[in-house]
Amino acid sequence: MPAKPARAWQRMLSGRRLDLLDPTPVDIEIEDIAHGLAFVARWNGQTRGDFAYSVAEHSLLVEDIFSRMYPKAPVKWRLAALLHDAPEYVIGDMISPVKAAVGAGYGELDQRLTTAIHLRFGLPAALPKTVKAQIKRADKVSAWMEAVQIAGFQEKEASRFFGTPKPEIVDGLEIVLRPPVETRMAFLGRHAELMIQL
Repeated sequence: MPAKPARAWQRMLSGRRLDLLDPTPVDIEIEDIAHGLAFVARWNGQTRGDFAYSVAEHSLLVEDIFSRMYPKAPVKWRLAALLHDAPEYVIGDMISPVKAAVGAGYGELDQRLTTAIHLRFGLPAALPKTVKAQIKRADKVSAWMEAVQIAGFQEKEASRFFGTPKPEIVDGLEIVLRPPVETRMAFLGRHAELMIQL
């Protein structure tokens, strides 16, 4: 008798049943994304402060940095920046060394979820390479800020790993840790603002 396949779906708080191996846009809800990301800690939780630095907070920062770096970018690419780590609402945030150890499977799972999320919110399944690279640059600036401000890195060490950001990009930006409910609401609010502008 063949073995019963392992369960590969998760029931979301919205009531949706998300199949991780075959996700569809109809099973994607922004409330589930915001809730999940607000409770997923970056840096494996190894950050200073009374609250974890969540992927939702990181996503808000990356979108802000992206908008500073590319002020003429269309709203849809700002939305893509906000959602750049959205799959982590169900698969969590793995630090780079763990991703390397896990191998290609993680990337394939991430890509399937990204495609469904993009289609759900009116973005192309795959972003243009130039836009993806721009978001990655904003992501690295965010990582540098996080490393220096809350993860215990010296600036020189952070610059070695993430590059040195232009001062005008990070000027006035400060990471503030807040309760998950506040971060979730901020993420939902920013998503709504961008969707209205599309």
